[in-house]
Amino acid sequence: MARIKPQALLQQSKRKKGPARISLTSIITCNLVVILIVLSLYATYKHWYRRSSYQQVVGLHNFEHSETFGESKKHDLPSYAILNTAKGSITMELYKDASPDIVDKFVELCRNGYFKGMPFHHVIKNYVIQGGESQRLGAVEDWILKGKSHGRLAISPKHEAFMIGTTRANPDDKGFELFITTAPIPDLNDKLALFGRVIKGEDVVQEIEEVDTDEHYRAKSPVWIIDVTLKQEL
Repeated sequence: MARIKPQALLQQSKRKKGPARISLTSIITCNLVVILIVLSLYATYKHWYRRSSYQQVVGLHNFEHSETFGESKKHDLPSYAILNTAKGSITMELYKDASPDIVDKFVELCRNGYFKGMPFHHVIKNYVIQGGESQRLGAVEDWILKGKSHGRLAISPKHEAFMIGTTRANPDDKGFELFITTAPIPDLNDKLALFGRVIKGEDVVQEIEEVDTDEHYRAKSPVWIIDVTLKQEL
């Protein structure tokens, strides 16, 4: 048998091992996969960009809201309250700019009918008349009596008669004690948180002040608050 020369074998081998052809379907498939990956990455980027922008807008809105909430709260509060009592009406100007939190609580209680039927159960002539929760009068009565026993000291112009205040209690306390001074009190700011003053009806306050009391300054015939009318303007 004749032998094949080495050069002929090499050429025959090259012809058999020629480069394999890539089908058109494979090329299209690869291109589609690449396009899908690019679109997916772009969609993900767009989603997170929009989310970041939204969070920035919301954060800015919340900041602006928190900055203006205190001011809007003051404007929403009424400026006056009228106590309608059995002796007559007492008109009070509310310090909604100086004491917005206390006025806000007072207004809320008024709207919920808290003061309807409430008596002025403690009356101290030339000092204060008081309405509120009689269950917690121990400490209040103590400072009232001490103040009376110390007599008159140097009076500040801020410590006028006919001021409206409440005890400096826990802000979470749901109760409310209402005081109307009938004379200047030297250390008033140490005892009460002031939130208003009487601008009409001082004669009614003085008439309530004249009711008979026992040895503990409890009114024998308390004058009741019929209701409270809130007004923005008089």
